[in-house]
Amino acid sequence: MKKKQVPSMVKDQRLVKKRRDQIVKAAVQLFNKKGYHKTTTREVAQKSGFSIGTLYEYIGSKEDILYLVCDSVYDEVVENWAQLMDENLHGLERLKQVIEAYFRVVNDLQDEVLVMYQESKSLSGEALNYVLQKELKMKAMFEKELQNAIDEGYLSLTKEELDLACHNILVAGHMWTFRRWVVQREYTIDQYCKLQLRQLLEGFNLQTSPSVEKELS
Repeated sequence: MKKKQVPSMVKDQRLVKKRRDQIVKAAVQLFNKKGYHKTTTREVAQKSGFSIGTLYEYIGSKEDILYLVCDSVYDEVVENWAQLMDENLHGLERLKQVIEAYFRVVNDLQDEVLVMYQESKSLSGEALNYVLQKELKMKAMFEKELQNAIDEGYLSLTKEELDLACHNILVAGHMWTFRRWVVQREYTIDQYCKLQLRQLLEGFNLQTSPSVEKELS
């Protein structure tokens, strides 16, 4: 997974980081409001607090801005997620806490996450591949936790079920952002975490009868 080298005319790396953080913050607000394609680099520069000329001292193209947004958001999600995890927990409690921590990080960074999933498709070539690989890296974190629960006897999943479970957890987190226009009117984040954990780990509590069992077989 090779990180894209975004060109910069500035050599001071601390200043580069500071300015790019400003660019990312401004871009997230604009992309959420107008979308990536309808937002101009001049608008990003103005929102960032400097001129268009200064903006291009830290990037080479408009796509670089989107790449920096996606790269930054993934890193921030993973970093904040790690800080919320309790390493003292084990077994099923550990698994529940890892999933809930992920949901809560998405809640804290919902604008950033929404932009990342709505606009990352506009990246091209290696930049898009790099971002997609980061998504798979997050999936691998859930694979590890689920496999630990399987090894400890708390879960029973085939390889195919394990893979799908990881995707389901990731999408359940995403849903809090891209369905927020309705989901967040119906649930608090506490309720959402509780109900999602129940459905993810216990299913729909299907009440079976002989006729239903026949349909499911």
